Amino acid sequence: MRKRIFMAGLLAGTVLATSVLAETPWDGPTEGPAAAQGKSIAVLAGDLKNGGILGVTSGIEEAAGVIGWQVRVLDGAGSIQGRTAAIGQALALQPDGIIINGFDAVEQQAALEGVAAAGIPMVAWHSGPKIGCDAPGGIFANVSTDAMTVSEVAAEWAIKDGGDGMGAIIFTDSTYQIAIDKADRIKETIEAMGGTVLEYVDTPIADTSTRMGPLTISLLQKYGDSWTHALAINDLYFDFMGPALASSGISTEVGPKAGSAGDGSEAAFQRIRTENYQTITVAEPLNLQGWQLVDEMNRAIQGEACSGYVTSPALVTQEGLAKISGNQFDPDTPYRAAYAAIWGK
Repeated sequence: MRKRIFMAGLLAGTVLATSVLAETPWDGPTEGPAAAQGKSIAVLAGDLKNGGILGVTSGIEEAAGVIGWQVRVLDGAGSIQGRTAAIGQALALQPDGIIINGFDAVEQQAALEGVAAAGIPMVAWHSGPKIGCDAPGGIFANVSTDAMTVSEVAAEWAIKDGGDGMGAIIFTDSTYQIAIDKADRIKETIEAMGGTVLEYVDTPIADTSTRMGPLTISLLQKYGDSWTHALAINDLYFDFMGPALASSGISTEVGPKAGSAGDGSEAAFQRIRTENYQTITVAEPLNLQGWQLVDEMNRAIQGEACSGYVTSPALVTQEGLAKISGNQFDPDTPYRAAYAAIWGK
């Protein structure tokens, strides 16, 4: 049996994380419509450079292969204009359904109204703060873990790890309402527990490759040793923080410890595993969520009710990763078989 890492929950303000040797029972849907035949779907990826979005896309493609659907992935390439163009391309394809993958529906409200007007069902991953069924903007289901729980887990880890001398800098992106909400909850949780937030930094995820290096150096000069923890709403920020620290001669042991409140990219797992400028991530089961998106779309296409399933996140540490070989949080639960059974496959 494979070992996996999971977050057992929040009890009395404490994050519990452990490794489990046995499979865990499937806690998702067991009933639903059989597979609709011969369907095609378009996946509107906010930015395929984002490890979370890429992981979910892989899960969608895997699940579509089982249910027997065609998939066309359109990359918004990290810009508002790119995402608007991707929606236009999707409409031109006239798919049976559209999956919004990793961008705020409010940002693209006008374009998505065109999708709704065309009668094309929409499901989404991380499209806004409302999780589950009947999300705003005509979205049938918005798939996500509980973003506020994810934020609290990351914040509580930093407090527990840093103690009285903890000083955090929080990185977010005001392009996305959910990113603001997550960062606000991190800040509130740290301050409620007596920790210190040195700065709340708003910098676009799409520009991390150019911004995070100079920004990291500037923050080091400003705060020095008082900056003990870096907390971000996404792992992508830390793809570019580590190299800046290394170029400044600051080792991973000495520099600020990095923790992400989502999504659990492969790059983040590798950094944590090798102690390379990231200490934890609060990961989502990205592949499973891809399967859930296909299942929700199957329900939407056939006029059935959405499942309302909400997946659980995982607090991923180096200690836990030492017990597994992969670089993805893929729960040791039979979700593939469960969804295939629902679809009659």
